[in-house]
Amino acid sequence: MQKYGLIGYPLRHSFSIGYFNEKFKAENIDAEYINFEIPKISNFIEVIEENPDLCGLNVTIPYKEQVIPFLDELDKDTAKIGAVNVIKIVRLPKGKVKLIGYNSDVIGFTQSIEPLLQPHHKKALILGTGGASKAVYHGLRNLGIESTFVSRTKKDKKYLTYEELTPEVMASHTVIVNTTPVGMFPKVDSCPDIPYEQLTSDHLLYDLLYNPNETLFMKKGQAQGAVTKNGLEMLLLQAFAAWEIWKK
Repeated sequence: MQKYGLIGYPLRHSFSIGYFNEKFKAENIDAEYINFEIPKISNFIEVIEENPDLCGLNVTIPYKEQVIPFLDELDKDTAKIGAVNVIKIVRLPKGKVKLIGYNSDVIGFTQSIEPLLQPHHKKALILGTGGASKAVYHGLRNLGIESTFVSRTKKDKKYLTYEELTPEVMASHTVIVNTTPVGMFPKVDSCPDIPYEQLTSDHLLYDLLYNPNETLFMKKGQAQGAVTKNGLEMLLLQAFAAWEIWKK
């Protein structure tokens, strides 16, 4: 039996284990999907060594960047992104293993947001600076949209802080993508600290979160007439892409 899985910490709300095990059962695929909740990235090697039937892994918070030094190779686009959420495990002779990193987040995000984009969507704000934010940045760039990261602290002049989101910035950046965990269940009464009163019907708010289905970030955007979308479709699309990567 083939084995696939997810590494991350914590893994309280894992979509992948249910999705893939249901897929394997429905399609009569002799495989299983397991969550590997590892408290530190160094435990990653133990997961590989202790599971000789493991063929592929998904990677989630906080290891999308931390896992890269442990890999043997990165897909070309993934190397540019600098974050990995899919690992293909190639079993070689004499027990050797080759680990290849990919990013299916960028595929899922791009395919999900593209139908919502309008001609006036030329600039974006990306809330957060973690691994998922890098995939979003490259996805938007591929769609011709210029993006700026927003962080709680000033990293350098290429970043904005939440305090620097002036009316002028909000008016010119009509796509806003939340890549932070702020507002995720169970802390559903939280939302990123942006000036929601500056939003208009020209704005598109995309939240990578999908639990709850409608985050406070989205609700506040809707109250101002903005178009909103959560990350469930992106999650499904990146899962489709991950399976294609593992099969090839």
